[in-house]
Amino acid sequence: MKLMRRTHRARRSESGQALVEFSLAIIPFLLLVMALFDLGRAVYTYNGLSEAAREIARVTAVYAGLPLGTTTETANRVAVQQALVPGMGTPTFECVTVDGSASSNDPCRSGDYVRVTLSTTYTPVSLLGLGGPINLSSSASIRIP
Repeated sequence: MKLMRRTHRARRSESGQALVEFSLAIIPFLLLVMALFDLGRAVYTYNGLSEAAREIARVTAVYAGLPLGTTTETANRVAVQQALVPGMGTPTFECVTVDGSASSNDPCRSGDYVRVTLSTTYTPVSLLGLGGPINLSSSASIRIP
């Protein structure tokens, strides 16, 4: 009986220990989870930006207008992608050769490539955001048929 009282007193004096350990361990754990979600959002945004550049370049190559990117099909595709990718800016269009240098052909001819460049600003919400917003950029090139 005496032994039972002694262990009960020892347990009662240590009853707050688990709570203190939990409160110290949960803070870094939550910061790590938030940073992981932030990284996932950044990858998702970059993937959306890359896909938008590919889609706009494809439509621009199929419906090449003078100057590049002025057809209604391209304008519609840009509007759709701007609704999907948060903060996406206005795309830049240029006519390039196979090696990526600027084409001397004005206007672009069949066999040239259309390069579309897009950018957006990603702002992290966790501690990763202490460095400020991150500029994401993507470009895609498609051959004009």
